[in-house]
Amino acid sequence: MNESFASLVILVPIIGAFTIPLFAKISPRMRVLAATIIAFATSLLAMALIPFVIGGNEFILRKPLILGFDFVLIIDALSVFMSIAASFIGALIVLYSAGYISHEENQTEYYFMVLLFIGSMMGLVYSANLIFMYIFWEITAICSWRLIGFYRLKEFVVKANKAFLITFLGAVVMLLGFILIYSQTNSFDLTEMRGVMVPGMAVLLILIGMFSKSATLPLHTWLPDAGIAPSTVTSLLHAAVLVKIGVYAYARIFCWTFQLPDMWYQVIPVIVIISSLVAAGAALVETDLKRILAYSTVSQIGYIFLGLSTMNPIGIAGAILFLLMHGLAKGGLFLCAGIVEHNTHKRDIRELGGLIKTMPITAICFLICALSVIGIPPFGGFFSKFMVIMGAVKAGQFWIAGLGLFIAVLTAVYLFRVFNMVFLGDYSKLDITIKEKTKSMLFVVIVLAGCSLLAGIFVSYPMKLVNVATSEITSWLTPWLTAQHY
Repeated sequence: MNESFASLVILVPIIGAFTIPLFAKISPRMRVLAATIIAFATSLLAMALIPFVIGGNEFILRKPLILGFDFVLIIDALSVFMSIAASFIGALIVLYSAGYISHEENQTEYYFMVLLFIGSMMGLVYSANLIFMYIFWEITAICSWRLIGFYRLKEFVVKANKAFLITFLGAVVMLLGFILIYSQTNSFDLTEMRGVMVPGMAVLLILIGMFSKSATLPLHTWLPDAGIAPSTVTSLLHAAVLVKIGVYAYARIFCWTFQLPDMWYQVIPVIVIISSLVAAGAALVETDLKRILAYSTVSQIGYIFLGLSTMNPIGIAGAILFLLMHGLAKGGLFLCAGIVEHNTHKRDIRELGGLIKTMPITAICFLICALSVIGIPPFGGFFSKFMVIMGAVKAGQFWIAGLGLFIAVLTAVYLFRVFNMVFLGDYSKLDITIKEKTKSMLFVVIVLAGCSLLAGIFVSYPMKLVNVATSEITSWLTPWLTAQHY
């Protein structure tokens, strides 16, 4: 049964993507309905695995092939938690799309690529073979390339090409790291290599791939440029799927599987905290609404990497929890920005103002999601950020923990700046009648804002799965690593 659910979580969105052109032949309405049903079915299938993994159970499905290229799926708390977070937010984005792109061309390709995107993410999350992780990794790059360039304007295509080249070339470098590991272990199967010490060069090569996909300094420049895509796409990239691939791969490869040379446990926190700080500074001076949120994503991803790099239970648990909390809140922020752009046709925050008078629901949802990203209690983001910073303290990285707190303050400054300039202030800058129109779009941002709040109030529920995943990650750590980093 668990084998069937895990296979279906991958197959339903991938096969479903190829049915979209057929439904489009019937009617545009059937195309949207089919895409929505497929997306939500994927999320429900992922949730169906919770009872199995919540007790600490683990299931490995292996289909032998050749030369170590075995098809290996792993069902454990980490993969299930990540698949639920990605598929649930992805499904809400598909629902939101029904209103957002209803008058656009290329809708068949759009829904095809979004579902293939989600399916590839599911394939990567459940894969325990490095080569199959790489294959799914590259499929997401192709999907994001087409989606970022959705409007097909020349300057948009150039930026889509930039995103593809950076993430694709980073993945090729990462593949070299996988090959280097294979040359040492004669295996690509992660389940057979737990506790193996990997060469420093392999770590560097793999990190380049992870940082390129998760938009970490200096490989972050493609993500703010991706704001030219529809807001549904940017939400998918920032909240649900693309940038989370790198941090998930870090958790699976460098936390769950391999030991790293000791130097990297000191270097990685420095890299990610600098990336987070620089991106926060960029968000402070940017005036384009979606670029501000993009730099915010670069900044917040640093917290996830930081928590995982502490290699102690509280930091790792905070990082895993933040995968969900950031996804909910940042997805809400981008979709609120989408409503603003959809109705005003403006993205420069200097040209906006007073929208809380005509778009009160959007304004309130934006504020709730912003409070969660900032880390204000009792919102979900507070608990995850608190645990990440505590993990850094416990690892003896006091100055990094201090910078983490400072970055949280900067996050509050630039998000409140956005809220003030967009939703408060003078409405006279806008000479058009603005109303909150599409019900499906409003419903989705209300759900995401509500989840951002409820996930904090009832944080004990997601923490059950997070604690199991953390326990599975830390259970194999050697006494040396325990003494060194706990």
